[in-house]
Amino acid sequence: MKTSAMRTAFLSGTALLVLAIPAAAFAAEAEAETAAADTAAEGEEIVVYGKGEVRQVTEIGAADIQLTTAGSSPFIALRKLPGVNFQSADPFGTYEWSTRITLRGFNQNQLGFTLDGVPLGDMSYGNTNGLHISRAIIADNIGETRVSQGAGALGTASTSNLGGTIEFASRDPQDELGIAGNVTYGDSNTIRGYATLDTGDLGGFKAYISAAHIDADKWKGFGSQRSTQVNAKLVADLSPSTTFTAFVNFSDRKESDYQDLSLEMINRLGYDWDNISNDWPLAVRLAFIGANRGDTGVVVGPNTFGTTYPAPIATIDDAYYDAAGLRRDWVASGRIEQQLGDAVAAGLQVYYHTNKGQGSWITPYRASPSAGLPLSFRTTEYEMERIGVLGDIEAELGAHTVKVNLWYENNDFEQARRFYDMGTSQTVPGRNALDYQSNPFFTQWNNAYNTRTFQYAVQDTWDVTDALTVTAGFKGQSVKLEATPINPNPGPLALGEIKAEDFFLPQVGVLYTLGGGNEIFASFTQNQRAFTAAATTGPFATSAAGFAALRDRIEPEKTNTYELGFRFGEGQLSGVIAAYLVNFSNRLLAVPQGPGIVGNAALLSNVGDVRSLGAEIGLQWQPVESFTVTGSYAYNENTYRNDIVNQAGVVVQAIDGKTVVDSPESIANLELAYDNGSFYARANANYTSERFFTYSNDRSVDGRVLVDALIGYRLQSDNRFLDGLAIEGTVTNLTGEDYVGTIGSNGFGFAGDNQTLLAGAPQQFFVTLRKDF
Repeated sequence: MKTSAMRTAFLSGTALLVLAIPAAAFAAEAEAETAAADTAAEGEEIVVYGKGEVRQVTEIGAADIQLTTAGSSPFIALRKLPGVNFQSADPFGTYEWSTRITLRGFNQNQLGFTLDGVPLGDMSYGNTNGLHISRAIIADNIGETRVSQGAGALGTASTSNLGGTIEFASRDPQDELGIAGNVTYGDSNTIRGYATLDTGDLGGFKAYISAAHIDADKWKGFGSQRSTQVNAKLVADLSPSTTFTAFVNFSDRKESDYQDLSLEMINRLGYDWDNISNDWPLAVRLAFIGANRGDTGVVVGPNTFGTTYPAPIATIDDAYYDAAGLRRDWVASGRIEQQLGDAVAAGLQVYYHTNKGQGSWITPYRASPSAGLPLSFRTTEYEMERIGVLGDIEAELGAHTVKVNLWYENNDFEQARRFYDMGTSQTVPGRNALDYQSNPFFTQWNNAYNTRTFQYAVQDTWDVTDALTVTAGFKGQSVKLEATPINPNPGPLALGEIKAEDFFLPQVGVLYTLGGGNEIFASFTQNQRAFTAAATTGPFATSAAGFAALRDRIEPEKTNTYELGFRFGEGQLSGVIAAYLVNFSNRLLAVPQGPGIVGNAALLSNVGDVRSLGAEIGLQWQPVESFTVTGSYAYNENTYRNDIVNQAGVVVQAIDGKTVVDSPESIANLELAYDNGSFYARANANYTSERFFTYSNDRSVDGRVLVDALIGYRLQSDNRFLDGLAIEGTVTNLTGEDYVGTIGSNGFGFAGDNQTLLAGAPQQFFVTLRKDF
């Protein structure tokens, strides 16, 4: 399967795909011109451009996610939408240390995410208030994804949605009994399987249970990426006016980390440089050399390792032995919806989430005590328990539709920094980074963090005329945070209480329908990002003295978002053009106090404003039912509006007018898709322009174009066991481009090079055998 001949044949065929898809499609059109045009007008849209919304909203469905490599993050499918920038260091987009998604230049911890209404937090690594979508649900079970590029729906359960929201909805169980699944094999010894059993409708009751597992080597270096997931969902019609929906999802993920790089390291060592996880004796040797030189601060006795690093290694941070991320999650939700007469509907939802996690790093900066090895096993350990309630009621009152949303959550989060002995052997490591650890020799800190969130929203939608709709409403938030010690030795980090409250955050919008599928929309939204409670981010991630200084003077980040847009077309051609202005105030900056992986506390301050000004266009053309062209382009000017000054008013960093880090000026995407029921194919090209990784803009990574492709064949048969059986080949990074995927893996510095980059995955080839319903 992985022979050179097969790879060459597949890649050659894929290279012709761009020409073959339109040729085949228009050949079909020539055979039945009128019929094809009529059918195209009735064809299913791949991208839905938010018809009837007062805000910029786009949606994709499950079929679109299925056009990526099986098991890929839904974020990869979202790259085709206007203003969406997604980066990762692995071909599936699921390696959490590396995944980064931005909307209009706002990074993912400034966005809101939900699954079936359940808040997923800000989806940052080491998430303190939720979990990543790749763990929350199996990608095959996502039914719909809705992206609000500027401002989410008023009632969205999020306290971080400054720059937009991404709402995921799971698929409902099938109406008929069925089994579906897929198996994937490919590069990096990847094997992945998914299977689901759907009960069908059992007299108003239907359900499914699904499972997925992936085991893949890293594409470079040594180590594995493994994940096991189980999903179960129930939909029950309890009466003609009452519906109950519930799900329980489990995830167990273990990921070996890739080495963070700098531009200097890439130039000297190459994109393929990685951790030395297969060579413990070399790791020990490097640690002794680093200690002998005084690079690590570790004191060692007499030894024969000397003070010169072996070429091509130049520093102790060039090559760590190993690092990994472990996460185990349970998420459950139950929702009841009740129709209260003809004009009123209400819903009540309860959810629960528990998480256990561990971030591992074999560090040369602290010795193991048992035998004097100048390495130890450092962890950042997580435990989280969230329980929340969501309520909503909607009433149609003549020309007005009034909706009220309530949300309450209690989040108990524990975080600890611990060190474990690596044993006595200089030839065999004493611990495995992919195992949960026990019996630490030192606990640096261990604190408990409680976050209580209350949010309400009220909105009125007024149909002034058949053509004109006006919406107006507001939401309020109260987020109270507390940090208390668990370890008898409280450690160096801040403890205490802080809160973020604003009880009037307005949103207004106007929609005017012109007819023929054309409409104009405009909106204004004000949002707030509440503080987060953790040892590694937010106001508690500093010293007690630092927290005492900032507690009474820092303010939550806020945005005022203005949008104006035009949606057009129906049938063969549809699209959207939008322009926006976002004024972002009270920007919070955590200033790093050393290498990110070492974990020194940062200092948090409000450092000024940001302005985001831009325009975006999305187009979808379906000349015939089987062929679709989807394109998008976004221009974004995202700049800092203030220099950074200290408390004495002295300029520390002159960044006024500089471009915001990880905020490309241009993003573009072109996708061709063909599906005649049997043969199907897809080619996607995604462009991202230059991105800065310093606030002063003196360091950046180049723009890149990534091309992915898929070719498949699906059986159509009266035999239900054969119908829907398909085989497909996919390739990621078709052209084999060397590029930097993630920037900011270890945060962003003011100036100069920094070990905060992750190389993107090279060309990867996969084959999938699937059976759909």
